Formats: sequence, structure tokens, C-alpha cells
Amino acid sequence: MKRSISLFAFSCIVSLGTLLLYNIPFFSYVAENSNANVGGRIFLLSSLVVIMLVLNFMMTYLVMFILRMVGRIILAILSLINATAVYFIYTYSVMIDLTTIENVFNTRYSEASGFFSWTLWLALIVFGLLPALYCLLQPVVIGKAKQLGVYCASSLGIIILVVLLNFNQTLWISEHDTELGGLLQPWSYVANTIRMISSEHDKQMEEIKLPDGKITDQQKTVVVLVIGESARKANFQLYGYKRNTNPLLSKQERLKVFEATSCATYTTAGTKAILEPQNSDDLYELLPNYAFRMGVDVSWRTSNWGEPPIHIDEYIVNEKLGEIYPDENQYYDGILLKGLRERIQSSPKNKILIVLHTSTSHGPNYADKYPKEFEVYKPVAKNVEEGEKNIDWLVNAYDNTIRYTDHLLSSLINMLSELDDRNSAMIFISDHGESLGENKVFMHGLPMRLAPKVQYEIPFLVWTSSDFRTYKSELPSVLEQHYIFHSVLNLLSIESPAYNKDFDIFNNN
Repeated sequence: MKRSISLFAFSCIVSLGTLLLYNIPFFSYVAENSNANVGGRIFLLSSLVVIMLVLNFMMTYLVMFILRMVGRIILAILSLINATAVYFIYTYSVMIDLTTIENVFNTRYSEASGFFSWTLWLALIVFGLLPALYCLLQPVVIGKAKQLGVYCASSLGIIILVVLLNFNQTLWISEHDTELGGLLQPWSYVANTIRMISSEHDKQMEEIKLPDGKITDQQKTVVVLVIGESARKANFQLYGYKRNTNPLLSKQERLKVFEATSCATYTTAGTKAILEPQNSDDLYELLPNYAFRMGVDVSWRTSNWGEPPIHIDEYIVNEKLGEIYPDENQYYDGILLKGLRERIQSSPKNKILIVLHTSTSHGPNYADKYPKEFEVYKPVAKNVEEGEKNIDWLVNAYDNTIRYTDHLLSSLINMLSELDDRNSAMIFISDHGESLGENKVFMHGLPMRLAPKVQYEIPFLVWTSSDFRTYKSELPSVLEQHYIFHSVLNLLSIESPAYNKDFDIFNNN
């Protein structure tokens, strides 16, 4: 009979085994991609080893102490999944990210069976089954609750201390979070499975329905709402920026420029605020969903992600547009404009709402977001990590994305102005802003109470065809994203109890 060991010893063994058997790819990635010097790289690797050992120790101890035999079964299952994950990482160079997890759950057996091979079974036996049997069969003395408290508190203290000592690596980790998270076992598939379940739940989430409204006239109207990504006001020539980043928009007649701020510094919340009638943690019926239900012809085209649930008939991603228009590069936002004139002219309805959800200024690889003919400002940093060493190069790349945005919006306005048979309007507003190295802060996502103004001061541009709508003479000096919902209802002549004239930039219809 096997000799019993303490839960402390058992947790140490499981934690060390998890580190050595399943996380070599993680540490290899850190070693190859860290931008620190040799000393800094060794310190970062050592810190990550400590955090992983302590975190896995704490979780093993908790699972075994609380769940006993069920905990053993969970650890055994994790060992098998860990072995499978590492096998696919080594063999197929995959990352265990959200997309991978979605593919796993959507793969049929006939497709999955093609991956079965003797090397997979060997890996599962050596790196999965044997550790699983150890977790199931090794006798363990559980110990007392007091020990649980001491070990967990000590573990948390060590983790917090090591994280604080590596605070200067926050930017590097945030830039590589997808890769790091996709290689870290068992956290990669656990976290992404939870994300997938949450995403599926959100898709099925019932919106708080808004009161019914009605379209009050039969005038032909098209409204194009462009939701910008990470476009900050500070780098728009229209707002006084020293560079000529808006050479085309600055010449557009009837273009109105508003001061505005975002409600958040990340895409999901910022996009929700643009589409909802009021600032709320609840999910109210969103603008495209509501307009669609009221009888408007609604189309959503996107090269981005992270929007709240959109319930309309025509939701098209850039990859699909790339299949329809193979002559256009699907990885640039120009694909969102392809065929748009024909789409509008072929509509059987009088009222049309087009939403274009772009990704033009999203980091960290700004230089990949525009065609090379728009690389006006040179040299450019390939990514934020390179831009840390030369901020001017990073700003050059970012400003080129604004030049490309200028081209897209001006082209859209020109197209709409040629539609003589209908009223038309274009609204551009960003989900949030962006940091470009000010005070050594990059990209976005800081809490609003800590975020610098460049992360929430955003462009808000409006163009309307002649004699369509007039603007209110008195508006707040700074607008918020919720003005979009009510202003678009006005443009589409939707009369509704959900409409709030105080959040409308136009005079009443």
C-alpha cells in the first residue's frame, strides 16, 4: 500500500508537475519575446515560475481540501486535457484561445478523428494518464482548516508581492496577453471555455425591450453610422492637431465637428454606449435592433468584435465581404464600403440604417491597419513594443491610420452625396481613445477614474445632405455617446417614447 503524504506535499508535487510537463511552451515564448535585457529577462522568468508554482499549489490545495474525491477527479481530468493541449501546441503550433475552444466544441467526431494518431495516444498516456492516475491513487492526509487558511493566505501574499515587483512589465504582458494566455495550462482552456459560455449566454440574453415606435414619413433616407476603433480626438486635424491628418474631411462642406467623450475606454462598453438610449449596466434594446424592429432596413458590417448582441437579419463580417469582393483586401476597412452604394440603391424600404464597425486605429500593430499608400508619415513602428523605444515612430504609424480613416469617411460622404433620390447622413464616433506613450502609458483600457483624457476624448463627426436636418443652436460644450441613439431616431423619422429630445443634436423633425 502506498505511503500517505500530506496535502501540502501532494499540492507541491502537482504544482511542480504542471509547471514542468505542460508549461514549457509558455516559458519558451516569454524567453524569446521579452524585450528586457538578460537580467530583466531572468528576473521575469523567475517571477513567473514563482507565481505559477504558488498559484497552482493554492488551487490544488483548495480543490482537494474542499472537494476530496471529486477534487481528485477534477485534477485527473485536467491532466488529460493539459496533455492534449500541449500536444497540439507542439504539433500544430496552435494557441488555446477563444477561437480554438469554439472550434473544439463545434468540431464533429468525423473531423476530430483525423487528429488521432499513435503519437497523440502516447502523449496522452505519458503526460496525461500517468499524472491522472497519481492524482487519483496517491493517499493524502487532508489536514485541518487552519492549515488551509495559512497556506492560502501565504500564497496570495507571495503572488501579490511578485506581481508588484514586476509592475514595469505590465505593458509587455498586456501586449502579449493573447499568446501568454493561450500557452498557460490549465488556465488557457479553463478561462476561454468560461469566456465562450459567457459569450453564448450574452448572445441569448434578453434585451429590455423599448416601447414601440413608428416611422412618421415616407421620405427615402439612409443613415450610415461609422463606429471608429481607438480613434482619439487629439490626432485629428479637425480638432486642431498640427499634422494634416484630415486633408479630405477638412474640405467637406456640411461636415459638423462636435466635442465628445466616451463612456468607457474599451470596445465592448464604448460600443454599447453608442448604441443604447441611456447609460446603464442593463442591456436595453440597441439602436440597430430597435430600428430593425420598427421596420427600418438595417445592415451591420464589421471588421471588429466586442459589440453587444446584434439581432438583425444582415450581419456581415469582413471575411465574408472578402469572399463576395475578392478584389478588395479584407484586412483593411475599405472592404466595409465595397458594394455599399448598390446595397443602398437595391433596398426595398424607404428608411435604411447602415452600421460600419471599423478597426482602423486598433493597436498594437497600427502599421498593419492601412494600405501602404497611406503611409504618409515615416518611419513607422511596427508595433507598440517597438514604439516604446521611439515614440515618434509610433505616432507616425497611428497618424497614418487617421489619414486612412479620413479617406474612408470622405469616400463615404462623396458616395452618399451622389444619392439624389434620398436624404442621407453620415455619423462617425469612436468607441474610445488611445494612449501613445504619454506618461509611459500605451493603448487603452484603463479605468475611467485613472484614464488620461486621450483615452476618452473622441471624435464625433456628422455630415448630412443639403436641406435634410438642421442642428440645434444650443448644445452642451461636450457631448456623450448616447446622443447617437436619439439623433439617429430623428434622422430616420422614428417617433418613439424611447426618444429623448435632450440627447438629440438636431432640431425636432
